[in-house]
Amino acid sequence: MLILLAAIFVLHLTCIALLLAATIHNAWWMTDTLSTDIWGRWILMGGQWNYTDIPGHYAKEYLQAVQASSVLACIFCILGLFVFVAQLYTLPKGRRFLFTGAFQLLAWLCIMIAASIYTDIFHKDENNGWYGASFILAWISVCLTFISCVIYFVLRKKTA
Repeated sequence: MLILLAAIFVLHLTCIALLLAATIHNAWWMTDTLSTDIWGRWILMGGQWNYTDIPGHYAKEYLQAVQASSVLACIFCILGLFVFVAQLYTLPKGRRFLFTGAFQLLAWLCIMIAASIYTDIFHKDENNGWYGASFILAWISVCLTFISCVIYFVLRKKTA
């Protein structure tokens, strides 16, 4: 049972790390001379990366929704870890980790919204670039956060 709890804890920490990396790192959309994330844009000029603001043609409302959803996913996932540790000590035996599962469900929903909006709204007509590592990490964290959520809803505190 201890190995199972350790594996669940490591999975949760992995979800947090991937969510934070996807939210913070500057690689949602890439070209050879450009790197864009949900917070800004970096342009390669003279061998040096220079920070610029997101262009005005980006839909601000959608971009703010992606930013807010990504940050909320990180917050819910971190809170879920604290709730999981608290429930390990306070939850009666035989009960499920529903409260922790609810936090993971909220984190999953938020990162799913962020990644889906970014996929649907931004860079649809651009052919000279590719989705970067942060975008891929966001979708991987969607999968891992959902798996973690299901595990918490199924997991019971051991009775013996």
